[in-house]
Amino acid sequence: MIVVKIGGAQGVNLDAVCQDIAGCVKQGRQVVVVHGGSAETNEISTQLGHPPRFVTSTSGFTSRYTDRTTLEIFAMVTNGKINTLVVERLQKFGVNAFGLSGVDGRMMLAQRKDAIRVVENGRVMMLRDDFTGKIESVSAALLQMLLQAGLTPVVSPLAVSPAGEALNVDADRAAAMVAGALKVDELIILTNVPGLMRQFPDESTLIPHLPKAGLEQALSFAEGRMKKKVLGASEALAFGVGKIIFADGRVEQPLSNALAGHGTVIS
Repeated sequence: MIVVKIGGAQGVNLDAVCQDIAGCVKQGRQVVVVHGGSAETNEISTQLGHPPRFVTSTSGFTSRYTDRTTLEIFAMVTNGKINTLVVERLQKFGVNAFGLSGVDGRMMLAQRKDAIRVVENGRVMMLRDDFTGKIESVSAALLQMLLQAGLTPVVSPLAVSPAGEALNVDADRAAAMVAGALKVDELIILTNVPGLMRQFPDESTLIPHLPKAGLEQALSFAEGRMKKKVLGASEALAFGVGKIIFADGRVEQPLSNALAGHGTVIS
């Protein structure tokens, strides 16, 4: 079994990714798909007159500030549109895919961050009424039930709080939690770059292999969204996942290339 995270950035070759996933499923491998949706959420929220706001935490991680309106737009785009389109493509390639979010069946339970501490213009401030959360548990039993029924789960990055509130969660860390809950050997994170680069965006500085001991240092030079991917990889290793691969989702046969070791292999 493998978990494949399809990045939400522009440029990922969704048809090639889904065709590659279909090839794995037809070979008898079980696949769970987790996807993002950041680029399209930015575009549609701007069109709706509610442009995205990104904030940086005191620990240096950038995330989307999610008020209630943003949450509803995020759910509309990721779970309503992107999830359906990924399922549609997989169905076209002969995979009986099943779309769901972490809200469905309480598949991903997360603790809501009522207030977040951020740095803006050099000042530390508190933002309240934020609908983001940190995932605390994943229902492996629900995913296993779908897999045993011959279905391929496609998961959008929404979780539910103990109070029943829908929450925006980071898709990379969600994929790490899913991989850990299912005790998979490999987590493949497909994005719009060839892997982790020591000096972004210079692709000649690609790091082909990164041991667990190097992850903390990698956080210091990872740029933007890659910081969350490195954090997710660290969490996945802690959950017992054997190998995490950051790979290029823009190419033909992106999943096959990743499984062959192209990209950044973390183990």
